[in-house]
Amino acid sequence: MIMWRVFGASAVLLLCAASMQPQQAAVAQGMMQQTQAAPPPVRVRGTITSIDAGVLMVKARDGSEMKVKLADNAPVNEVVKVSLGDVKPGAYVAVTGMPQPDGSQKAIALFIFPEAQRGLAEGYRPWDFAPNSTMTNATVDTQVAGKDGQTLTLKYKDGEQKVLVTPATEITASARKSSADLKPGQKISVFAAKKQPDGTLEAPNISFGDFGVWR
Repeated sequence: MIMWRVFGASAVLLLCAASMQPQQAAVAQGMMQQTQAAPPPVRVRGTITSIDAGVLMVKARDGSEMKVKLADNAPVNEVVKVSLGDVKPGAYVAVTGMPQPDGSQKAIALFIFPEAQRGLAEGYRPWDFAPNSTMTNATVDTQVAGKDGQTLTLKYKDGEQKVLVTPATEITASARKSSADLKPGQKISVFAAKKQPDGTLEAPNISFGDFGVWR
């Protein structure tokens, strides 16, 4: 009798375990499907065509139309033109560059981050501004003047890049603004907007201005 009770209890445990495994597999599969279904972040570069109840209608560079809504407390910044003299050692910058034969980068645009954004997206990577363009987010280590401009050594966690800044390089910084400063006709840029189920793009940040916004 004791043996049958032990066997019966063991059987119940085995049945419970067997019944739980498909449920766990289904949950894991559902989580995987949700992860796979999550849309990738969207980089927005365009011009505001209209504003209605806080929703921006934006015409992208390729002519497509987008609806952009600011997330709660999303920072709004105006990108303003500054000079090379504002680029100091220790500044944290983003450089849109083109590779040169010697392995360095020629800066198309250089943006000085606010101190609060130090470390944002640090590193060196391909960029989507133009074919073969690159992006380097790093700290200015040294500056050396030359006949073609000024060469900066930019250092980031896993390495460094030599970047030539010429008179043609757009050098910008940001000035804090509010959503009330957004107007039709302005060029805007949004980094990593989130696509919502209705197709609207939720913007965690937005920058506007005439210089360097689309770089």
